Amino acid sequence: MNNAKIAVFATLGALFMLGLAFASKPLYDTFCRITGFGGTTQLAQQAPERISDREVTVRIDANVANAPLRFKASQTNLPVQLGAHSLAFYEVKNTSASDVSVIASYNVTPHKAGRFFSKLECFCFEERIIKAGETKKLPVIFFVDPAMEEERGADDIRTITLSYTFFNTDEFTGATKTASLN
Repeated sequence: MNNAKIAVFATLGALFMLGLAFASKPLYDTFCRITGFGGTTQLAQQAPERISDREVTVRIDANVANAPLRFKASQTNLPVQLGAHSLAFYEVKNTSASDVSVIASYNVTPHKAGRFFSKLECFCFEERIIKAGETKKLPVIFFVDPAMEEERGADDIRTITLSYTFFNTDEFTGATKTASLN
């Protein structure tokens, strides 16, 4: 093999690796969304038609990472039948004297429950601006897929923790400042 062929293969290899680097985040996000890996929840347009007799407890968790907010769940434990619509409320209060732009990240544990936990509506889908001193109630509409009942590795799931963490978007990248909690 001559030097010109080696140079071409090395250049193509470098370009391929560069392309993979740019594609890694979207590919990883897609993988997590499809498999529920790492507790990534699913998005749904409608709840399933079948409602199971099986019930799980959904623990509701609220956290703040770097924002001047008080954030809490209105209820901490919610009994949920597989397949049934469920509604949980969070309350957020801006404790500062100025407006704050925030976004919520979310996951569920145990992680293997992520592919069965689907959200129909959530405050977490967009960045939010919360005005100084403002308090808001934030709903989450979700269901746990009754297919979990038939999954061999999921029969031990009795409790699922739904966890949200608010981040100040001035220190969080990847979001656009579009929505307001009015």
